[in-house]
Amino acid sequence: MVSAVILFMTGLTAPLFVHNILYSESNESEPFYFGVSFCGDTTAEAKLFIDRVKDYNNLFVLQSGPVSKNETATNEICDYAVAAGLKIIVYFGWFDPDCPWQVPWLDFAKQRWGDRFLGIYYYDEPGGIQIDYNWSNMFTRMQQRNTTLYQSLASVIETYLAGTLPRDYDEAANRFIGAIQNDPDIKELKNRSITAFTSDYALYWFDYLGGYDVLLAQFGWNHTLEQDIALIRGAANLQNKSWGTIITWKYDHPPYLDTAENIYNQMRTSYEAGAEYIIIFNYPTHPEGNQYGTMINDHFDALERFWKDAVKNPQVIHGSTKAEAALVLPRNYGCGMRHPDDRIWYWVPDKDSSQIWELSRTLLDQYGLRLDIVYDDPAFPVEGKYEQIYYWNQTK
Repeated sequence: MVSAVILFMTGLTAPLFVHNILYSESNESEPFYFGVSFCGDTTAEAKLFIDRVKDYNNLFVLQSGPVSKNETATNEICDYAVAAGLKIIVYFGWFDPDCPWQVPWLDFAKQRWGDRFLGIYYYDEPGGIQIDYNWSNMFTRMQQRNTTLYQSLASVIETYLAGTLPRDYDEAANRFIGAIQNDPDIKELKNRSITAFTSDYALYWFDYLGGYDVLLAQFGWNHTLEQDIALIRGAANLQNKSWGTIITWKYDHPPYLDTAENIYNQMRTSYEAGAEYIIIFNYPTHPEGNQYGTMINDHFDALERFWKDAVKNPQVIHGSTKAEAALVLPRNYGCGMRHPDDRIWYWVPDKDSSQIWELSRTLLDQYGLRLDIVYDDPAFPVEGKYEQIYYWNQTK
């Protein structure tokens, strides 16, 4: 799958995601952050990029694998972005034992940049990895070797290394949630009250339960945009979390990104649906000699147009498209929801998958961006939150 290509590349270089707080003139209670990720290698490249976008962004995402291992470069780039009037999110794929400065740097960042430092982009695609990883092969190898198989992906996977499949969906969900909650790096962020960001394309509900504060739904693939928003906005609404979108590759080869017009429409849709963050994933760094990364002039023009025509336009209301209805999935039904035969945690579709899939298509066709998709969870009751509630096996 294309997402596996992105995962491999981002694990080695820049993750998929991978200012001043701007308040909409029409709704001053809701902050909105808009920016582009920097995935380059040097401070000079970062400064050039900041100068290119600072007049129509309010957020800079330092999303560079190489820079994340260089304290001096990280500080210099953050200083430059803040001086340009941008707020900052900084990526650490995970805290590298070879970079002992990273954990103490969290306290330094809070003191140096205050509320201009929004938080840490930590790890990437925990839900997507869960859905797409070759678990059966891993368990087989572990049983054959009778040893613990070390995974370089990050500590979020460590809990799975018990050598056996979970018994059911509840155990699978508990393993996944516990892996994030018990990650020592996540604990470092929690202990310091630092916001934990990541991006994903599946299992948003369970990412939030694990402890992530802000999730970015990945746009760009051949997913259903309305469904991605329904899943992430529904999870954020019921769990009182923040959400956004990150526009990533449409192709796994040049030109990588979608057309400028399509990206503009995706940004506009995200904004009107209530996304608090909209970010463009700008990687690779120098395709065909482009000093600004994957983005070309048409893309920058689309960003500036979005800033002027939507963000700064009081007639365009941030969050004006609200969910009127909710589809409630079974408790702990950890399905990727990308196609009828998508995996549920570790397993192939079950006897209810076809019914759930068909109902979700019907409701998405009926409600579009006015639908949220949530889970049956007594900790987050859905009653009274929507005008119409549809349960996967019945209608109320």
